[in-house]
Amino acid sequence: MSVRVRRIYEPPEPDDGLRVLVDRLWPRGIAKEEADIDEWPKGLTPSTELRKWFHGGGSYEEFRRRYEAELDAPEAAELLDGLRRAARRGRVTLLTASKTPEQSHAHVLEDLLKS
Repeated sequence: MSVRVRRIYEPPEPDDGLRVLVDRLWPRGIAKEEADIDEWPKGLTPSTELRKWFHGGGSYEEFRRRYEAELDAPEAAELLDGLRRAARRGRVTLLTASKTPEQSHAHVLEDLLKS
């Protein structure tokens, strides 16, 4: 499967394929016209409660465990399956505003999509 994570603040690239914003909130400073987003599945994003807990000092390992449990919910599982199908057909680029994508929900999604 061809999945990668990029920051939304990086300009779109021709080989991005399907561009999916995986943040619950729209990123600051980005106009919707400039973002070149194909999908914004808010049902795949961490809950507000989990996001606040993590940004309040929660560990990444525990965040990952809790987030994966949230992704087991029917709506999230269906959306995740849809991205898996898309990744089998071509590149999927997960976009996030996170300053450290490798320690974010986007990285969790990338790992799940590649497994």
